[in-house]
Order: sequence, then C-alpha cells, then structure tokens
Amino acid sequence: MINDSIESSVAAQPELAKPKGKPRATKKNKPTKRASPAKKAGGKPKEDRANKKAEVITMMKRRQGATLAEIMKTTGWQAHTVRGFVSILGSKGGEKIESSKNAAGERTSFISSLTSL
Repeated sequence: MINDSIESSVAAQPELAKPKGKPRATKKNKPTKRASPAKKAGGKPKEDRANKKAEVITMMKRRQGATLAEIMKTTGWQAHTVRGFVSILGSKGGEKIESSKNAAGERTSFISSLTSL
C-alpha cells in the first residue's frame, strides 16, 4: 500500500517546464568585453610645437612678457592652470618671475634675465 501511494504521487507530478528561447548567458560562458583603444585628439602635429611649457617660457622671456590671456590662448589652458604654472616656475623652476599691471589692469608676467641659482 505504501509503494502504491508513492508511485501514484510520482506519476501525478507534471514534468518540469523547459525554458523557451535562447539560453541565458552566465558568468562562465559570458564573453568578456574589451575596451577599444582611445583615439587621440587631432591637434597640431608634434613637429609644430615642442611642448606647451617651453612655449610659455619663451613667451615670458620676451621683453614685453606675456599676459594671462595670451598664454591661455596659446596653450588652451584655463586661467588657474596658467597661474599655477607661473607660480611653480618661480618657486621650483629656478626662474625669477616679475609681473606688472598696465593701465587696463592686465597683469603681465615675464622672466627676468637674472636667474637664481
């Protein structure tokens, strides 16, 4: 009698439903995504300019010096970057930086011919 009740209960259970459609990707069989290499921005070729720092130093060594706006236009830097560069150039770069304001209020920075050693 016990065997009859077990057999009847097993036979009464419906078959498990099979999933429809594509099988889901799991971590084991999921293909990894690889990042494509970043493309460089097409600015000026390297032959046209050595580097921005050298350009700024050259501009500041001119007799009339260079204003913040001139340096920003040439390098594409923001104002705080230019001011920081000039500050570091004076403190760690060993250059003597002088500046003055004109009548319009623009500050002109220049490197004096005397450098500290």
